[in-house]
Amino acid sequence: MDTQARLRQLPKVDDALRDAEAAGMLGEHPRALVLEAVREVLDHTRSRLVADESSRFDAEAFLGEVAARLALKSRRSLRRVINATGIVVHTNLGRSVLSERAAEAVAEVARSYSTLEFDVESGERGSRHVHCEELLCRLTGAEAAMAVNNNAAAVMMALAALARGREAIVSRGQLVEIGGSFRIPDIMRESGATMVEVGATNKTHLRDYENAITPETGMILKVHSSNFRVVGFTQEVGVAELVELGARHGVTVFEDQGSGVLVDLRRYGLPYEPTVGESIAAGADLVSCSGDKLLGGPQAGILVGRDHVIRALKQHPMARALRLDKLTLAALEVTLRAYADESVAIAEIPTLRMLTMPADEVAARASAFAARIADACGGADAIATAAADVDTAPDVSRAGGGALPMADIPTTVVRVLPRSVSVVELERRLRLGEPSVVARIKDDRLLLDPRTLGPAEEPEVAARIAAVLGEGA
Repeated sequence: MDTQARLRQLPKVDDALRDAEAAGMLGEHPRALVLEAVREVLDHTRSRLVADESSRFDAEAFLGEVAARLALKSRRSLRRVINATGIVVHTNLGRSVLSERAAEAVAEVARSYSTLEFDVESGERGSRHVHCEELLCRLTGAEAAMAVNNNAAAVMMALAALARGREAIVSRGQLVEIGGSFRIPDIMRESGATMVEVGATNKTHLRDYENAITPETGMILKVHSSNFRVVGFTQEVGVAELVELGARHGVTVFEDQGSGVLVDLRRYGLPYEPTVGESIAAGADLVSCSGDKLLGGPQAGILVGRDHVIRALKQHPMARALRLDKLTLAALEVTLRAYADESVAIAEIPTLRMLTMPADEVAARASAFAARIADACGGADAIATAAADVDTAPDVSRAGGGALPMADIPTTVVRVLPRSVSVVELERRLRLGEPSVVARIKDDRLLLDPRTLGPAEEPEVAARIAAVLGEGA
C-alpha cells in the first residue's frame, strides 16, 4: 500500500472527535482539550505513516494515544514527589516539608475567609505582620520582626531601605552565590547600594572594616557562608565586634544568615550553625534568614532586629511588593509556634525530625524497609529474590538547601540490584511513575534512604519497585 493510500485511512478531525466522545473522553475532559489532543495525535500519526512504509493506521491504538495524551495534559504540573535521596532540604523537590499542623492551617485558611488584615477585637483593619512578629521576637529576643517572600528579597529590601545611595561594607570572603545565580554583588548593585569589599578571600580583620568606613558608609553587611566553607588559614570578624565598630561610627550592622536556625543543632550531633537569637544577642541591628530550609517552614524571608530598623523596612515601598500571602503566613505562624518547645519542634517539624533522626533508628527502618521490598518482590528475606538483590549498607545523608555543607549525616540505605531491568531503567520508571519516586544510583545499585521517606511512603515505594520489576520480567 502506497503512502497516499495509507494516509487516506486517517479519520477526519470531526470523525475522530466522535470516536473520542463514544470512548467517554468528552465526558471527562473539556472539548477544547480533546480537540487539541486529537489534532496532535493525527499530526504525529501522519508523520509516522510518511516516514515508515510498514506502518498502518490502527483506530484502537489511535484512541489509546489520544487518551494517553489527554492524561498528560490534564495532569497537574506541580504535584507530589516521594524523596528517597536522603537530601533533607532538597531544593529541586520543594525544600522543606511542612508539618501536619502547618499543612492543616494552610488548608483551613485556603478554604475560608481569615483574619489576614482584620482585628476582630476592634473590628478595624489590622496588619498582616502581627501573625508572626510577636512569635519571632519571643523566639529570637529581637525588638521587632517582619517576613517577606524569601531571604533573597529580605536582603534586597534591607539594602535598598538602609543603604541605597550609600556604601555597604562586606568581606570579600562573603561575596557568596546561591542557587539560581543569586550573587551578593549583583543584589547590592540592584539595591542601589555601593559595595565596598574589604579583606582577602580567606582572611578579613576588624581593621579592614574600620579603614573602609567613610561618611558615606550606610551599612556593614555580614553574610554567613551557608552553602560553603573556607577552611585552613582563615579569619573573619564576629558579629559582636562589628556591632561595637558600627556603634562607634553610627553604622547599621546587618547579618544575612542564609538558611538560619532557631535551635542549637550541636545538641543533635550536627555541625554548629549560628542561631538567629545569638546574632540578636550579640547586638546586630538586623538579621535575615530563610523561613524554610533549616527552619522547616514555608518559603519566606525572615527579618528581625531593632524596632526603628524594622519600622523603616515596613514603610519601604518594596514591603508591599514582597509581602507574604495568607497561605504562607498560616504555615509560618504554626511552624514558629512549634518552636516554643524545642522537643515539640524536633518531633513535629519534618526537616528537624529528619536531620536529627539517630543513626540506629534509620538503620532499623532500613532493615524493615529492605525486608518489605524483598517480600513485595516475592522473596522470603532481604538478601535475594527472583526479581532483585535487596540489602542495606551504611551511607551518608545531606542537609541540602545550601545548609551544613560539611555535614556527613550517617545513614543506612536500602540497595536494590534489579535482575529483570537495568538499574538505570528502574530509576527511570520509578521517577516517571505517579507519584514520582526520586532515588539515587551508586555502584550500579538503586539507593533508597529512609531518612527522607515517611513511614507511610515505604509500602508505596516497595509496591512500585515490585511492579516495575514485574513488568521488566
